[in-house]
Amino acid sequence: MARTDERFRATFNAVLDECSALKPGDLLASELALAAQFDVSRTVIRSILERLDMIGIVQWRGRQKALMRMPRQDERLTVSASQVSPEELERQFLYWILRFDVPPGTPLNVAELARQFRVSVHGLQEFLASLSRFGLVKRRPKNGWELVGFTSDFAIELSDFRMMIELNAISQLIALPDSHQIWHRIEELDEAHRALAAAIDARFHDFSLLDERFHLTIGSITRNRFVAEFQKVISLIFHYHYQWDKKDERERNAAAIDEHLRLIAALKARDETAALAAARDHLGTSKQTLLSSLRIHALS
Repeated sequence: MARTDERFRATFNAVLDECSALKPGDLLASELALAAQFDVSRTVIRSILERLDMIGIVQWRGRQKALMRMPRQDERLTVSASQVSPEELERQFLYWILRFDVPPGTPLNVAELARQFRVSVHGLQEFLASLSRFGLVKRRPKNGWELVGFTSDFAIELSDFRMMIELNAISQLIALPDSHQIWHRIEELDEAHRALAAAIDARFHDFSLLDERFHLTIGSITRNRFVAEFQKVISLIFHYHYQWDKKDERERNAAAIDEHLRLIAALKARDETAALAAARDHLGTSKQTLLSSLRIHALS
């Protein structure tokens, strides 16, 4: 992909946003993790890292990519006004809320946000209307939109709803025949978790992406359009919040891998009771991690 390609430019700017949420000295995720996060090839990520290294934002030495300084606004690349996909808009907007500490009650400047996210004003209005179902935004009494925000109460309600969705999905998954494709995906998850556990000292930053993949795989069994919409939002929120709390990150991620493997083992054994118990324990831990990340972020 050429460096003048719009995809490269948009992803480069997104990586700059990622760097802006870090502090000098912090390490960026692996190339594989970045490629998955921004839905591009590793070749694109390597080209971006080369540019960041060249202009002194990142020092790239082997597998280690350290942030050297904060990016400047004039280092962003110009991107044409071509429209982003609804999925990309959703990801960009939630990233903006969750990573840049937009406070509850903030009025949303639709025209400015439409330019920032490269969508039409009408398209953003429709998106905000759809997002209002999740309680993150609401219409203002005298027109316009307001950010409701991500509070502890929201986190608790979200975690409890996630518990209901996933326990139901696990019961459905256990009942599927051996020929169903989900069992191949469960085997792949088992292998991926064991590989990450074996290299946890060097790769513990990669866990959030594997966690996202794990929960989306389980949730994919539920053939319900309403659940599917909520799952996307739940997945993104947990994915980004999991990266905020850096305290004991390696140990916490290693423990979560063990919890996942316990659930995977129960699923492979077709033991519904053990699988539900493992899921309740893990989702309870995830709930506490989410609440902890909110407290950490509020203090940062």
